[in-house]
Amino acid sequence: MSCTLFISDLHLDPQRPATTELFIRFLGDRARRAGALYILGDLFEAWIGDDDDSAHTVTVCDALKSCTDTGVPVFIMHGNRDFLLGGRFTQRSGARLLDDPSSIDLYGEQVLLTHGDLLCTDDTQYQDYRREVRTRGWQQAFLARSLDERRRLAADMRDASYSAQQHKPENITDVSSAAVNAIMQQHGVRQLIHGHTHRPGIHDFSLNGVAVKRMVLGDWYSGSSLLECTPRGCRLESPVTVQPGPSNRP
Repeated sequence: MSCTLFISDLHLDPQRPATTELFIRFLGDRARRAGALYILGDLFEAWIGDDDDSAHTVTVCDALKSCTDTGVPVFIMHGNRDFLLGGRFTQRSGARLLDDPSSIDLYGEQVLLTHGDLLCTDDTQYQDYRREVRTRGWQQAFLARSLDERRRLAADMRDASYSAQQHKPENITDVSSAAVNAIMQQHGVRQLIHGHTHRPGIHDFSLNGVAVKRMVLGDWYSGSSLLECTPRGCRLESPVTVQPGPSNRP
């Protein structure tokens, strides 16, 4: 039976080689048996520009290209860590960039996809930062720097983000119910899939008297998380099942 796979928040980084290895094996095994793969943001811990020529970047892009060359469509959405992914990345990987948010037809049902950070509206400090770094001026100025400068700045930004998160109440860093309701009503959907919060789960609730569902993807920091959808429904899986062994490496 055909299936569609959704993952998010892998945060691939050379300092976490086991996660990268798991993802490469996943692309060489489980992903190739899917009808489509959606990566809903933060594939990378940081993306400093499409001209990044590091060995880690080349390895991941090559693995994605090997998967897409088999005919499996792979869609990638910008996250809060890799919002600079662009056209050269799609050429290298064969993946297609997906707008945030995007509505797709999933076995006859319109489903809304988003990374999830847009829904954390109670975190006003983060939303101000998000608006700034998504401006054309900020991105042009950042990309005009050398690769070494960008790597240092990206590391500083990650440290600042981690420090800020440690001092925020848990409810501030989660999605806002009002924002969830508003975006689902705006797009006229009964199902929403997102990541970002690293709090996997499937939430059933009522919106204007209609039964609706919010499906949250987990991260791949210490394990892995995947949502598999078929015409019969969706199932959240953790950890992700892939065949072991180097023979599955693309």
